[in-house]
Amino acid sequence: VWPATGRIHLGKPGEKPEFSRFSLFSMMFGAGIGIGMLTYATAEPIFHFGNNPDVIRGLVAAESAENVRPAYKWSFLHWGFSAWACYALVGLALAFFSYSRGLPLTIRSGLTPLFGKALSGPLGHVVDIVSVIATILGVSVTIGYGVSQFASGIFNITGASWMMGGDGNPTEVAMLLALVIVMGASTLSAMSGVGRGIKWLSNVNMGLSLFLLGFFTLFGATLFVFKALLIGIWDYLVALVPMSVIVWTNDGTATGDALAGWQGGWTIFYWAWWIAFAPFVGLFLARISRGRSLREFVLGAMIVPAVMCFVWFAFVGGTAIHLELNGVANRQILDAGISSQLFETINVMLSPALATAMSVIIVILLLTFLVTSADSAVLIINTIAAAGDASQKGSHHIILWGSALTLVIGVLLVAGGLAAINTVIIIGPLPFSLVMALMGVSLVKAIVRDTIRAKDTEG
Repeated sequence: VWPATGRIHLGKPGEKPEFSRFSLFSMMFGAGIGIGMLTYATAEPIFHFGNNPDVIRGLVAAESAENVRPAYKWSFLHWGFSAWACYALVGLALAFFSYSRGLPLTIRSGLTPLFGKALSGPLGHVVDIVSVIATILGVSVTIGYGVSQFASGIFNITGASWMMGGDGNPTEVAMLLALVIVMGASTLSAMSGVGRGIKWLSNVNMGLSLFLLGFFTLFGATLFVFKALLIGIWDYLVALVPMSVIVWTNDGTATGDALAGWQGGWTIFYWAWWIAFAPFVGLFLARISRGRSLREFVLGAMIVPAVMCFVWFAFVGGTAIHLELNGVANRQILDAGISSQLFETINVMLSPALATAMSVIIVILLLTFLVTSADSAVLIINTIAAAGDASQKGSHHIILWGSALTLVIGVLLVAGGLAAINTVIIIGPLPFSLVMALMGVSLVKAIVRDTIRAKDTEG
């Protein structure tokens, strides 16, 4: 069954892929996770190096060499196969039903085997509305953290005091200005379509990403990070199931409350973020995967991106941890705000002039990632709202959705900064979690039926 299933073609017989494998992976990575890599590849390993469930339970000491392995185990949980499985599930369901069954490329199509013609009425409208809301919230988190780091990068280059607050995070004015710049460019890119603006930007940011990764490979703590990568993946795979299912609750003890607080701020936040981001990334993955096999889709949408995340976290975050372990950074990275930790790592590694030059490259990379994610989101929201019509003839709709997305993110930043975005993301995606679970059941049902039908035909 499995070899036959892997050969299922996402499209008409003989239909060739629209994009090369490099462009396909570039767009998958850029739209799905690129911004998060630049923020969290440094910030998350560094944070868990200081505190994680193993530290809270007294198994290892905080900020010690023994805590490197737990730091990576928990970091990989949040950026590994679980996250990409959410995106791949939604994307595969949409690609299968749209390209192999001829249904519109919209979220409701993924539930057709379960609800049939009922999806053409109010039920289908509710599914699409829930998907649009989840997409807006998921993208708000991504763009919110992205513009914060973008502003931090501009501050690192210019030293403009008005851009950075006393708490080590960018000021509200700096983030709003960055938001307007990013969303303006994103809306223009979205109007050019996937095959031009988004494809071109994705190829550019993939090239810059490889350059940055190469820099950390050559000039970072190479042996240390290779060890962190290999051992971290092993620890993650061994502990994946228990880490994924354990739930800590406030039990009135210091340890129990601390574990529940850590899990709420990290793992549960990520669960919500994955689900909220799934309709956007999933539909985008489906949009660019026509003509691929099911096996190619799973490899490109789940396995390869997860491994790429592991590499980024090991090389970038591992270098930061090594600088702190050896006393070179002297807490300069540990004590920085989450949006500034990558730039502080660069500041520690390089002379001021070279650090400024590298910061310029990172800011350009951030801008391309932000524009790629935002314009992809605008296109996806427009596609869902247009009942699966992926054409770009409704430019005024793209402008409308781009403006609406900018307004939502801006209001959240003004209302409470990144903390307000974090609060909204925990609650907002709950309705779509049910839709996603039903899409999984629907996809399995359809693929099993097709496999049995194919066997009967061959027999």
